[in-house]
Order: sequence, then C-alpha cells, then structure tokens
Amino acid sequence: MLPALALRLRVRVLLALLAAAAVCLLATPAVRKFACKIGAMDMPGESRRVHDHPIPRLGGLALFAGFLAGVLPFTGIDEPVQGILLGSVIIVVTGAVDDLVSLRPWVKLVLQIAAAVVAIRHGVVIRILTNPGDVSAEAIALGALSVPVTLLWIVGMTNALNLIDGLDGLAAGVCGIGCASMLAVSLFLPQATEISVLVAALGGACLGFLPFNINPAKIFMGDSGSLLLGYVLSTASVLGLFKMYTLVAFAVPVLTLALPLTDTVFAVVRRVSRGESPFHADRGHIHHRLIDMGLNQKQAVAALYVISSILGLSAVMLTSSGAIKAMLFLMALAVAAFLASRVIFRRDIDKALQAEKAAKTAVSAG
Repeated sequence: MLPALALRLRVRVLLALLAAAAVCLLATPAVRKFACKIGAMDMPGESRRVHDHPIPRLGGLALFAGFLAGVLPFTGIDEPVQGILLGSVIIVVTGAVDDLVSLRPWVKLVLQIAAAVVAIRHGVVIRILTNPGDVSAEAIALGALSVPVTLLWIVGMTNALNLIDGLDGLAAGVCGIGCASMLAVSLFLPQATEISVLVAALGGACLGFLPFNINPAKIFMGDSGSLLLGYVLSTASVLGLFKMYTLVAFAVPVLTLALPLTDTVFAVVRRVSRGESPFHADRGHIHHRLIDMGLNQKQAVAALYVISSILGLSAVMLTSSGAIKAMLFLMALAVAAFLASRVIFRRDIDKALQAEKAAKTAVSAG
C-alpha cells in the first residue's frame, strides 16, 4: 500500500493534469476566435512553412491558461515555483507580442535571458553535476559556473522547443512526451513533489491543445506557446532531474529533451558555418528533412513522436533499472526504429518512382 504522502502526491498530479487539459481544451476555441479577430494569423508563403492557407496563432495563451489551472490549485507556491511562474509571464508576453508584430531576434533573446534570470534569482539553479563516466565519483559543485550553466540551459531549451515547432502537433506532442518521461522520473525523487505537479500541468495543457493543433491544424501555438513549453521544461528539469546525486544527474534531462536539443545544436552549427546568423530561419530542421524525404506531415510527426518516446523511455529506465539496461534498451529500440524507417522510406520511394513512371507513360501516350 502506498504511503499517505505518496498517494496524495499522485492524486495531485492526476488532478493537475486533468485540470490543465480541460481548461486548455475549453480555452483554445476562444483564443482562436480572438486571434482571428485581431489578425494574429500565420501566413503561408515562405519555403520553410508547410501550410497553404492562413491559420490563427496565439495558441500559447490557451496553453498558459491550462498550465496555470493545473499549477495554482494543486501545488505550494514556494520561491522556486514562484520564480518559474513569474518568468513564464515574461515568456508568454514576449511570445504573444512576437506573434503579433514580429520582434527582432535580439529583443526576444534579451527577454528570454530576463525570464531565466528571474527563475535563477528564485533558486532555480544547477549547482551540482556528476561524472557520467564514473558512477562512484562524487558530485561536482559548479560554484561560480552555476549561474551561467543554468542560464545557458534555460535559454537554450526555451529556443529548442521554438525551433521544432514547424509541423502540426509536433511541439505539443514532443513536449507532452517529454513531460510524461520527466514525470515518471520525478516520481522516483522524494524532493520533487512540486516539480511533478508542474510537469503534469504542462503535459495536461499540451494534451488539451493537441485536438486543435494536429494535422490539419485549426490553430498554431505561436511563439507564445513554444517558448512557454521550452521555458517550463527547462526550469522544471533544473529543480528536479539535475538534483539527483547519481550517474543520471546529467543524462536524464538530456535524454528526455534530446530531440529539440539536437535539432537546435545542428541548426546553430549549420547557420554559423554558412556565415549566417544563428537566428536566421531556414528549412534544414529535422522535420523539414523528413518532409523532403517524401513523408507527409502526419508521417513525419509520428516518426518524431516515436523517436521522442524511445529517448524518454530510455531516461526512465536509466533511473529505475540502471545505466547498462537503459543503454541496451536504447540501442535495441534505435536499431528497430532505423529498420522501420528504412521500410517506410523505401515504400515512399517506391510510390514516388511508380508515380513518376506513370506520369511519363501518360505523357508519351498523349
């Protein structure tokens, strides 16, 4: 039988998730009408955009409403949680203004740094790390590096979710999978009570938003949503997952959020190597490459969901079963995913070749 505290925690987590999902589900149609009324529309035309008609954005306002509905009634607002909530307000306002008037990249970056500093000043700081290569090693105190490392993590993750928000349902789904993984891991930590509720609320908000955001999308979350998701995930991981004095202190959050992090790193390297600004938008993201390989939006999003799930499950196993089992599990699933992708891509290539052959036959016959 579960101890009373653990049982109450699970009840609060469940209530937070349900409340966030319900409020976001109810708020999204109203936000959609509001976005249409004020002209907050995402217009097609650029090569990196895959939709062919105007779609309202500002969906982040509904996500934020759902998130607050899951957090405020079901968690104690201690200093770190207060810092996350105050920083979230800065992030959502920044994103909403950008959805309306397109802020310059450096302005958004400065405001993201300000939101990160708010959280840091309220105690959301990575103070220790362990050596992933030596289980017996003592925790490494970051000392003076604590603040810059935390700042880099929060700002980097905030932008990472923003960068992968390029297909219908992608950012919300990947965030939801990340929340599920972090929630499963955080429940192993006795000090992560409030973090579990935060993560559950964010995951619930994503769940309530997805029916309106999956392909074909009726509304986009916009920067107000994608920046919010990245900010809350990054700060929650600092408070919970980075506090484990074990091998998994660094590996778990990185594994859980590996997809957006990898895409962001490659995007920055790709742009800088071309002599472009790291903030220069392009069509080189993972989801764009899947589309260019012949997958449609639903197939590409499903493939990235699978990858995120594999990484999330590996993070959970790393916590509960040990590093060796988790790595073996990750390798086995990676091989399975690779073989499955080869089958899918081979099938799509065959279809494309058949269509090309049929077109040539029709032209020659005409």
